[in-house]
Amino acid sequence: MNQLIVLIAQDLLYLLVLIAAGVWLTRDRRGKISLAAEAIVGLIIVGVGITLVSHLHSDPRPFVHDPQSAPLFPHPADNGFPSDHSAAAGLLTALVLRYKRWLGAVVAVGAVAIAWARVAAHVHHAQDVVTGLGVGLAAGAVAAWLVHLLIRRVEHQAGWRRAERTM
Repeated sequence: MNQLIVLIAQDLLYLLVLIAAGVWLTRDRRGKISLAAEAIVGLIIVGVGITLVSHLHSDPRPFVHDPQSAPLFPHPADNGFPSDHSAAAGLLTALVLRYKRWLGAVVAVGAVAIAWARVAAHVHHAQDVVTGLGVGLAAGAVAAWLVHLLIRRVEHQAGWRRAERTM
């Protein structure tokens, strides 16, 4: 069982990235540009969000609190709040949900599994992974909104330029 927990906690995120890449490959040119831009903006927001939240609260990892609960894999004894893995999984969930609902649901289940496994592996507390998921989901939603606004603005500007050339 411990091997399965470690596999989920450390490696399932790569499968979620592959699913997101598969969704990106199925998009038309406009969809690929949108999803790529949302991913880039989302990663930036996740990075800023994790940094901000980690400065607001410190939560020593479970194995630091209780040396009897050794982690299932080597991990530094730094601030565990929030979980980076859970934040990344939350971002992937938000991005994939926008383009393929059923695959987004699969990614969401994977994100929850990663969060659970990180707690079961004794490298995070529940509040760390829940906050991480929230940061990732929020980053994905904000990124989608910002990219949508940017694309509308660029298309509007292009429409004005086309109109000016035809005059």
